[in-house]
Amino acid sequence: MKYKVLIMSDSHGLKKELLEIKQRHTFDAIIHCGDSELDFNAPELDGIYKVGGNCDFDPDYPEDQVLEIGDIRFYITHGHLHQVKTNLLRLSYRAEEVGASIICFGHTHIAGAEKIGNRLFLNPGSVRLPRNRPEATYAILEWEMKEDIHITFYSTQGEIVEPLSKQVKWNS
Repeated sequence: MKYKVLIMSDSHGLKKELLEIKQRHTFDAIIHCGDSELDFNAPELDGIYKVGGNCDFDPDYPEDQVLEIGDIRFYITHGHLHQVKTNLLRLSYRAEEVGASIICFGHTHIAGAEKIGNRLFLNPGSVRLPRNRPEATYAILEWEMKEDIHITFYSTQGEIVEPLSKQVKWNS
């Protein structure tokens, strides 16, 4: 079975754009890594696995989530509680504690994906306020087998951001 997961973060109050992104793609799951600045039960976030960020004040938001999609365990957090603007060490320790292979986080507004050891760290960037790139971004992960994961970054207009997109070979 082929899996497809849409990942976004740091939308900071945007509503129309979230709905457009959701309608543009088909996916098995959608993740928001925090700082939506919307109520936990906002219709724009319906059907989304979500966590709270430092700009989310609804107490219903969890600080983090662990979920299984296919044969992969994901750890989702915003990142501010793990000091991701400094380094990924604390985030890596937490991922190890929960047995996650893919770590999705936001907070820095810097899009990128990096395989470190046996874990993939993915920051989809910001849907509203990007840093280090001109375009606001989100990402889509696709895989049939964990050994071969495709990561495609998109601008909020739906255009592929080629320099960020990559294929990750798990056993290399």
